[in-house]
Amino acid sequence: MRTWLRERRRSRARARPFPEAWAAVLERSVPIYGRLPEEDRQELRGHILVFLVEKRFEGAAGLRIDDEVRVTIAAHACVLLLHRRTDYYPGLHSIIVYPGTYVAQRTVREPIGLVSERAEPRRGESSTRGAIVLAWDAVREASSGAGNCRNVVLHEFAHQLDAQEGAVDGTPVLGDRERHAAWARVLGAEYERLRRDAASGRPTLLDRYGATNPAEFFAVATECFFTLSSALKARHPELYAELQSYYRQDPAALS
Repeated sequence: MRTWLRERRRSRARARPFPEAWAAVLERSVPIYGRLPEEDRQELRGHILVFLVEKRFEGAAGLRIDDEVRVTIAAHACVLLLHRRTDYYPGLHSIIVYPGTYVAQRTVREPIGLVSERAEPRRGESSTRGAIVLAWDAVREASSGAGNCRNVVLHEFAHQLDAQEGAVDGTPVLGDRERHAAWARVLGAEYERLRRDAASGRPTLLDRYGATNPAEFFAVATECFFTLSSALKARHPELYAELQSYYRQDPAALS
């Protein structure tokens, strides 16, 4: 019964007219939107309408949440949901937005066993406790189409997809065993390649932060898949193919 009622509410949300002011935000602040065919644009607008009903936005450090903030973030988040059956990030309830880089406390365990707290500047983070935190200046930078792989919204929402299977380990819900095997083979090899390139100082298309661990690699690869699609397909064809299969999109074909 709950599932039926939830889907009924979502159908009603998707059927609502999409405000013209919101459409203008998509045109100026979501570069990916301009490359989508009209059918995908319609699907994306429907997802945005549901997302904005179900998720709560909170401004931090004096940031006022307006439609520009809400629609820009929602649109990038919902790009990851196109063409797939979705439950709209079920573990996520709140998006907290700071004006710019913020400071978070991180627990660090020293080699000798001591535990300390360190202040760490951040531009975004995803929590398994129902929240995502974003720096608005980083979101706007990604929205400018700056020509690099970085997109903090795609990155943090990729972590949310990763978390849906339980462990945040770079492997989202894939389905059958065969898909898991292909994913592990390709992304494992590409992760090790990035680690080697980062350690040796060789230039990389993928952000070197992806060499931190497999979860960060998946998030970084997702950013690049949607922002520098043609370059990723040319330089990392197997990685591109795995992401294309998972996201059921071919953004390089839209370039």
